[in-house]
Amino acid sequence: MKFQDIYQYFQEPPPIYLSKEVAVCYVLSVLLEQGDSYGTALIQSVETEYSVYRLSDTVLYSALKFLEDEGVIRGYWQKVEGRGRPRRMYEVAMEKIEDAKKLASCWHDYLGEELTFLTTQSNSA
Repeated sequence: MKFQDIYQYFQEPPPIYLSKEVAVCYVLSVLLEQGDSYGTALIQSVETEYSVYRLSDTVLYSALKFLEDEGVIRGYWQKVEGRGRPRRMYEVAMEKIEDAKKLASCWHDYLGEELTFLTTQSNSA
C-alpha cells in the first residue's frame, strides 16, 4: 500500500452494501413511494438513486422473503409486454400499511433525510 492508495480510497470510496435489516426498510420505502416493483428494479433503483449504496441479490431476496413471511408485502406474477416470462411483482399489504410506514421511515433516518428535511424547513421559515 502507498499513500496514493489511501487518497484514492477516499476520493473514490467503494460502495456500501446494504444489510438485510436496511434492505427491508429500503424495499418498503420504494413500494410505498413508487408503487409495486420487482427485484431487479429494486436493485437498480438503489444504485441509481443512491450511488454510494449497493444491494446484492441474496440480501434483497432474503428481505423480500422475510417481508412476505411476515405478511407485510404480497408477491404476484405479472406478464410484461415484450418479455418472455412474467415478473414477480411486490406490493404492500393494505392491512400492514402502518407497519410498512414505520419501517420505511427507518430507511430515511438511515440516509439522514429527515434531518435534512427539518433543517430545510427551519431555514425557510
